[in-house]
Amino acid sequence: MLQNVSVNEIMLLALAQSASGAVAGLLAGLFGIGGGAIIVPVMYQFLGVLGIDEAVRMHISVGTSLGIILPTSLRSFQAHYRRGVVDMALLKSWLIPMPAGVIAATFVASMISGAQLRGIFAAIAVLIGLRLIFNRESWRLRGELPGGIISAVCGALIGFFSTLMGVGGGVMATTFMTLYGRPMLQAVATAAGTGAMIAVPGVIGYAWAGWGEPGLPPFSIGYVNVIGIFLVIPITIYVAPIGVRIAHVLSKRQLEISFGIFMLLVALRFVLSLS
Repeated sequence: MLQNVSVNEIMLLALAQSASGAVAGLLAGLFGIGGGAIIVPVMYQFLGVLGIDEAVRMHISVGTSLGIILPTSLRSFQAHYRRGVVDMALLKSWLIPMPAGVIAATFVASMISGAQLRGIFAAIAVLIGLRLIFNRESWRLRGELPGGIISAVCGALIGFFSTLMGVGGGVMATTFMTLYGRPMLQAVATAAGTGAMIAVPGVIGYAWAGWGEPGLPPFSIGYVNVIGIFLVIPITIYVAPIGVRIAHVLSKRQLEISFGIFMLLVALRFVLSLS
C-alpha cells in the first residue's frame, strides 16, 4: 500500500521522526514523561502523510511510542537516580498493580476506534495541563502518599490511562505525587522509573491487539512498528540527559507551568484532528 509514496515523503517521515526523537528525549529528562506525549501526535501526523489507514493510525502511534519510550525512560531514570531524588519505595509498591493496569488497557485499546483513542488522549492531557498551570496550594491533598491497597489502585490506574495515551507513566505519576505535596523534581525523577513497568507489557499487548489487522505499515508487529522504534530510540537516549540537566536548573513553578502548557498544546492537536 506504500508503493506510491515518493522518496521525498519517506525522507520527510525519517526527518520528522528524528526531530520528534530529539524533542522526546529532551522532554523525557525534563518532565519524566518518556517522550510519548510528543511522539504519539507527531507519528500520527506523518503516518497520515504516508497514507496509513485512519482505522489503525492512532493505535500504531501509541503502540510504537510505548516501544520507543522504554530506553528513554530508563536513561532518564538512571540520571535522576544518580542524583538521589527518586522515591524507590513508591516504585516498588507499583511493581505488580501498574503492569496489571497496562494489560487491561491493551484489551480496551483492541476494542475502541482511533478517534476514541485520540479523544481519551486529549481529555487526559487537558486535565493534567490545567491542573499544573493553575496549580494552587489548596488543591493539594492532605497527608502523605497513600500506601497499601490505595497505592496499588492508583498504580493500576496510572498504568491503565498511560497505556491508552502511549506514555511512560510520567504524566500520571507526576500529577499523583505533586497532589500530595511532593516536590516537582522528585515527582519527575520517580515518574521516569515507571517507564519499564508500562512499556514492556504495553508493547506486548499492542502487538497482540493489532495482530493480523489490515492496513498496517511494513515491518509492523501488530500495532508496533519496528522501523519507528529503531529510528527514534538512539536519538532519545542521547538527548535525555540534557533534559535532566535543565530540570535541575529550573524552579519548581517553572517546571509545572512548562509541563502544563506542553500538555495543552498536545491536547489541542488531537481535538482538532477529531473535527
